[in-house]
This record gives sequence, structure tokens and C-alpha cells, in this order.
Amino acid sequence: MIKVAMIGAGSVVFCKNLTGDILSYPEFRDAHLSYVDVDAERLRVGAALCRKVANSLGANPTIEATLDRRQALAGANFVINMVQIGGFDSTLVDFEIPRRYGLNFTIADTTGPGGMFRALRTYPMLRSLCQDMTDLCPDALLLNYSNPMAMNMHTITRTSGVRAIGLCHSVQGTFDQLMYYLGEDPAQVAFTCAGINHMAFYLKIEKDGVDLYPRLFEAMQRCDVYDSNRVRFELMKRLGHFVTESSEHNAEYNPYFIPHGQDFAARFNVPIDEYLRRCDTSIGEFERLKNTSMAVRSSTAWPPASRASSMGICPTAARSGICQPTRSPKCRRWWIGAGRG
Repeated sequence: MIKVAMIGAGSVVFCKNLTGDILSYPEFRDAHLSYVDVDAERLRVGAALCRKVANSLGANPTIEATLDRRQALAGANFVINMVQIGGFDSTLVDFEIPRRYGLNFTIADTTGPGGMFRALRTYPMLRSLCQDMTDLCPDALLLNYSNPMAMNMHTITRTSGVRAIGLCHSVQGTFDQLMYYLGEDPAQVAFTCAGINHMAFYLKIEKDGVDLYPRLFEAMQRCDVYDSNRVRFELMKRLGHFVTESSEHNAEYNPYFIPHGQDFAARFNVPIDEYLRRCDTSIGEFERLKNTSMAVRSSTAWPPASRASSMGICPTAARSGICQPTRSPKCRRWWIGAGRG
């Protein structure tokens, strides 16, 4: 059975969507999915939503949620890292400290002071994760989604022998957006994209061998299209190709926008502090999803604890939905008794 360990599963929306993507492939429909996080409440909500996703897809994975990372990693074939060390409080500092010195940003998770702060927070966790993988799943492939991508991947490759790949959803997400501008079905259009993380370009966009870039340049003349991506369209005018990462990101990657002052930033719809607003939205979204997960849990017929072990289910997990052998004596005794630790 394929085992996938998801580190940072408290990122409930991303984890839920990722689970749906994974289970859409036949090879993974009966996989073992192990979710881990340091926040028990977020982990519980995320796991409940992922069970709902599995049910909706008719998949039958083995799903476990644990606070013990080593438990999740044991025997894993794939490890997906999606942590955000420090959460919203640390992200707020990423913006506040540079602002004291007259520096403003939109996302602040890839480059500049914010990217460096994130890297410094994440470095100890990544190094520890790679050590655990070396001990428990040395042949597993680490898929890293956490930013700052380049700095995180440098940490992984320079401090361990773990096989790792850095991934971002911006390539397929931006492509869908471009096809919306053109009124085309993305499945019917081919593209070639190349570059580095957060800075890749669509070198070719073709349908039935016909170049669609002339149509994209025409679409850019429409106010609704141009206004939705002013920074990226300005770059396309000069470079000839559309970049994968958002206008918010590119506004702080390039010296042509934010450094020229507030009026210039406003001219190109550069939303200063955008990521902080997104964090506020995500906090509200978590509360909504928590209520949804509670409804899911109330409708789930968990086996009684007296029957749990005979069914291969940890008794503590039967009650709470989370196995925590390092924190619950009962759970630990069952874990050892079942020959699992």
C-alpha cells in the first residue's frame, strides 16, 4: 500500500484540495494517508474534511491523523511538506519590521526580509524533518510546497541526502486563468512552461498547433482583463511571455513598481499588505470549515472503543479522530501492544 505523509495538515484548505487531487488517481484511491500537525484542533478539522473528500470521490484510503511526526513518516513513500512555521502572528512580524524602515510588501513569503524571516523560522524544522525521513523512510520522495521555496530547497539539499522536489500550483492555476481570458477549455490547449519557482514563463500556448499568444495580447486590451493582472501584463508587453506567478508577487520581485512610491503602486493595482488580508480571510474560512467538519464527525459512526483495537483502530482515535501515542498513555499502550512502536 502506498503511504503518503502530509506534514502541516493544519493548513486545512490546501490539505483538503491536495487530498482530492491525490485520490483522483486510481493508484492512490486505496493509499494510506497520514496527516500530522502540531495544532490538534486544526488537525482534527483537516482530517475530517479529507474523509469527506474521500467519501465524495468513492475512494477508500486509510486515513490517520496524528500529532507524532515520526509515526506519520514511518514507512512513507511520499512526504508532502506544507508547514507555515509561526502562523499568522509571525507573518504579521514579517510585515511590521520592514515597515518601520519604509519597506512595504504584498506577500513577503519568497524574497526580501519576509522571505528571509520565514526561511530562518523554517530551517530547524526542515533539518529535523529530513533527519526523521533518513531514519524512518530513507527512500521516500519529499515534495515541498512551503515557501520560501528556493531557500527551503537549499536547506534540504545542503543538509541531507533526502530526495526532494519543490512544487507550486501557480503553473496550472495561472494557465486556467489565461484560458478564462480567451474563453478556451484548458484541457484542449497545450503549453510549454519553463523557469524557476515563482518565476516561470509560458513559452508556448497552442491549440491544434495554432499560437494563442496573439489572442492573449488582444485580450489584454480589454479593461476587465488588464485590470485583473496589470503587473503581469506590463511584464508581458516587455518580455513577450506571461509569467506564472501573481501580480502581487511580481510587484515585489521587480524594482519597477513598489519602490516608486504609493502613487505608482496604485497605478498598477499593487495591493500592499495583501497577504495579511488573505490571512484574515483564511482564519474566517477555518472557522466555517470547523463547523462543517463537526457536522461530518457527528454523522460518522465511529466504532466503540471496546471494539476499536480489534478493527485495527486506536481506541483514542476512535474517540477523538486523532492518534497521539506520545501524548496519551492509553493510546501509547495500544500502539505498543499492536506491535506498532
